[in-house]
Amino acid sequence: MEDLENGSYFKGRGSQSNPNNKFHCHQFSTENIEGLDEPFLENSLTEFIKESPKKIISVSNSPDIPFLYSINPYQGCEHGCIYCYARNAHEYWGFSAGLDFERKIIYKPDAAEILEKQINHKNYQPQPIMLSGNTDCYQPAERKFKITQSLLKVFLKYKHPVSIITKNSLILRDLDLLEELNKLDLIHINISVTSLNEELRQKLEPRTVTGKVRIKVIEKLAEKNIPVRVMVAPIIPGLNSDEIPNIIKAVANAGATDAGFTIVRLNGAIADIFEDWILKAYPDRAQKVLGQIAACHGGSLNDSRWGTRMKGEGNEAEAIRQLFKLAVKKYMPKPNLHQLSLAHFHKREEQLKLF
Repeated sequence: MEDLENGSYFKGRGSQSNPNNKFHCHQFSTENIEGLDEPFLENSLTEFIKESPKKIISVSNSPDIPFLYSINPYQGCEHGCIYCYARNAHEYWGFSAGLDFERKIIYKPDAAEILEKQINHKNYQPQPIMLSGNTDCYQPAERKFKITQSLLKVFLKYKHPVSIITKNSLILRDLDLLEELNKLDLIHINISVTSLNEELRQKLEPRTVTGKVRIKVIEKLAEKNIPVRVMVAPIIPGLNSDEIPNIIKAVANAGATDAGFTIVRLNGAIADIFEDWILKAYPDRAQKVLGQIAACHGGSLNDSRWGTRMKGEGNEAEAIRQLFKLAVKKYMPKPNLHQLSLAHFHKREEQLKLF
């Protein structure tokens, strides 16, 4: 284990703090930390916590996202991306949005069985489901638990459309399933590419694969004619905003057929976590970056307004939008992503009628 009492930096973790949970009645204070007998913060091993929910499909009412239904096989994410909006959700589980989000991972081993039951409910109406609407379904824990793989098998069994967003090369393990789903227009793949700068990636997304590896993942999927959309997300002014043209060029050359972007927003506990991180990771430009982020959100790091929270507003946000638009026009002039099909879907009882 390593601690932060001597001013060191937690390598391999995004958050450099473990702030109080706003739902807790009792709070820790660090004002007189020199009086502690043991380190207040330590980089402990990842802990896995089993969860058995009654339902696995989440329904969203957000007008800012293109999907209504989603499934998250895991809560918390060992990738440790410092900007992740899902950090706030970890507080509902009684944990911190900081280091706890990265080292206390909730997993749902019965997810595939629960999904199958929901699909076969008499009132179920199929709609495309997003895997990883919150946390990455191919995060390191998936190598051990294989929950995402089991979900894909259910989607294939019922010919149910599914969309995936990930930044992990582990998705290639399931290439055979993805190929079968793609034959019936049942799959969309979204690969998140935040930076091709390895020094930045190591601090921004410490336990993810490199940008170059993600480009290779896009190439492998494209070789199999599996449609790939790239999310340049989030764009953080002053950190990765200058990389937009290079990223679009690289992913287009690799075979991506569509692209999107979001501008970082630091809601809830994430604002303090991000500010603490950037002051330690990039002290020379911390205030400038924070100022540019605020300029995209009406002068605040937080932004919960429908319609503007994902794209931002103002001159800074407009400059980013124009740079993205020009890069796509130059390197990906004919963006294309086919519609997911509902035509092949059938339930269990419909399967049994065939025999």
